[in-house]
Amino acid sequence: MTQCLTSGSQTNQQLTPPPSLSLPNLTHTEKHYQLAVDGYTKAIKLDPSNPVYYSNRAFANLRLENFGAAITDANAALDLDKTYAKAYYRRGDASFALGHFKDSVRDFKAAARLSPKDPDLRKKLATAEKELKRVRFEQALSLPDELQRCFSDEVILDDIIVEDSYDGPRMSKSDNSSKNIINSSYSITLEFVEAMLEAFKQEQLIHRRFVYEIILETQAHLQTLPSLVDVQVPVGKHITVCGDTHGQYYDLLRIFELNGLPSPDNPYLFNGDFVDRGSFSVEVMLALMAFKCLYPDSMHLTRGNHESRSMNTMYGFYGEVKVKYDQQLVEIFRETFCALPLGYVLGEQVLVVHGGLFSKDGVTLDDLRAVDRFKEPPEDGLMCEALWSDPQDEPGRTPNKRGVGVAFGPDVTKRFLQENNLKLLVRSHEVKDEGFEVAHDGYCVTIFSAPNYCDQMGNKGAFIRFEGGNMTPQFTQFDAAPHPNVKPMKYAMGMMGGMFGF
Repeated sequence: MTQCLTSGSQTNQQLTPPPSLSLPNLTHTEKHYQLAVDGYTKAIKLDPSNPVYYSNRAFANLRLENFGAAITDANAALDLDKTYAKAYYRRGDASFALGHFKDSVRDFKAAARLSPKDPDLRKKLATAEKELKRVRFEQALSLPDELQRCFSDEVILDDIIVEDSYDGPRMSKSDNSSKNIINSSYSITLEFVEAMLEAFKQEQLIHRRFVYEIILETQAHLQTLPSLVDVQVPVGKHITVCGDTHGQYYDLLRIFELNGLPSPDNPYLFNGDFVDRGSFSVEVMLALMAFKCLYPDSMHLTRGNHESRSMNTMYGFYGEVKVKYDQQLVEIFRETFCALPLGYVLGEQVLVVHGGLFSKDGVTLDDLRAVDRFKEPPEDGLMCEALWSDPQDEPGRTPNKRGVGVAFGPDVTKRFLQENNLKLLVRSHEVKDEGFEVAHDGYCVTIFSAPNYCDQMGNKGAFIRFEGGNMTPQFTQFDAAPHPNVKPMKYAMGMMGGMFGF
């Protein structure tokens, strides 16, 4: 996912063109950070002894969310000049974004010693120190998994009263039929869901009782699923696959306008990263979950790397939930995210995961089915790589530029598909100018459904329709929908808003 663009007091300078190279005039609105990476790569080949080139490429890589590459560039700059404050600063930014707060504090302290009067740097150091203390405190209080508190089990729905004064959408009273899997006095109907979508469109929230009803029923459905779900797509039927939506609720509505609401005759798969960055993440998540409750076999949801505690803490979702509802709901969303499947096999031919493939050969679909997903994503292994990996043009595997997961080449994709009797890999995780990209000789498709990402990238969104039988992808592109004047990253942690938001 290409990073939202921003400026800070030390990182908002224009990238300095190296001698004898012509680089674009890089402004935030022009979004030419990839061109900057390419330009500084050429500059480094001409003069590998200049630390400024590595540091400036690190700056561009930060904006592209290539945090691993940014750290590598900062390391190279510091190997050439141990007193280069900006290199420490940028390595600290990248480490913070990866949740490596101890490393971030170390680098911000080093930068502060070299540049003691920089107020932005002092703020970032304070933020990193605060996060490091928080993580250490949580680790000190942590319990074994079997003793962890389950917030969802503590909710007593009937204790959450819908006041007579509430004038928003209301669920119907339940007849306690077998469909009501959480034994509630309310049931979710299409009429309620449509009213909820309209209320969200008008920037109105629904009552917290109904929020809990939606989340707990979704959680109950998800807990019955394996980590890799098989979805049949018979001849004469179809399924639509969407990529990242990232809290862009009005673009989600655009998808439904173009392609119809989810239903048993119009099933969808949304491939992770529903939340963060966009400031209507609560609305996106509740809309998708409500359709999961209404049509559990026709709304499929994959876990993305942003359906995790670390990402949600930094990139806005937890802050948004706290502002719109309460802290308890933060924990229940987290528990529900841990129940999301890691991938789907569509029509026995197409594997859909959020990130990509794996750091070793021989991984089978049964290996994915066997993954224990009911936890926060680890820093390595099949679960991590399914959420974080990216394709590359070169054969083989290399460390991922993000600093997490692996970059895998076309030979890896073809071998995996052949060994598992599949024809196509579909993944998301990266913004694409056209909303999609077909790579690896047609065997790997990236789909991204958040147009004009973060209100800045100017990209199209897209979704894929697969027809049963041949399962050949058919792409639909769309432009961003108008939305209220609420900036992305509004609810993000202060430092992340400064790095990547507004």
